Amino acid sequence: MVTDEEQRLLLAIARGAIASALENRPAPRAAPVTGRLSRPGGAFVTIRLGGRLRGCIGYIESPLPLANVVAEVAVKSALEDPRFPPLRVNELEEASLEVSVLSPMQPVEDAGDIRIGVHGLLLESGGRRGLFLPQVPIEEGWNREEFLENLCRKAGLKTGAWKEPGARLSMFTAEVVHEEHASG
Repeated sequence: MVTDEEQRLLLAIARGAIASALENRPAPRAAPVTGRLSRPGGAFVTIRLGGRLRGCIGYIESPLPLANVVAEVAVKSALEDPRFPPLRVNELEEASLEVSVLSPMQPVEDAGDIRIGVHGLLLESGGRRGLFLPQVPIEEGWNREEFLENLCRKAGLKTGAWKEPGARLSMFTAEVVHEEHASG
């Protein structure tokens, strides 16, 4: 579990790392972290501008401390998400950030075990992979079948690929930390 203080720190780390990268200055020197932030883990940083997705990149797992992972993926989300142009300095103030701290992956034994809004999914097959965070099917209004089929599409696979031999479907949970509003 990520404490309230750690949640505030994660959001500050993400925003500080993005601001530094946008202004071409060195990343802020991180304060010593303890607890969950000092342990290895996976995380995603999602950026929204005007309520719309503007970037989302993360690591499923990492040997780096969670604080470092969040700083790194925050910058990647802002500048390297291939679906969007790089975030501009003047957009950061209006952007809202969300940090998703991932649990370890667990194999899906039965698709009926997947709970919408609780589990995120990772599909791997034929050298392709796709991942959706737990909040995505809620935001999109998908049921379990739509969640799975959209995951196949995201991975560049045909419909129903998640059921085929050789396909690996894993689930995870995420602690999601939202900014109350964009910083000003």
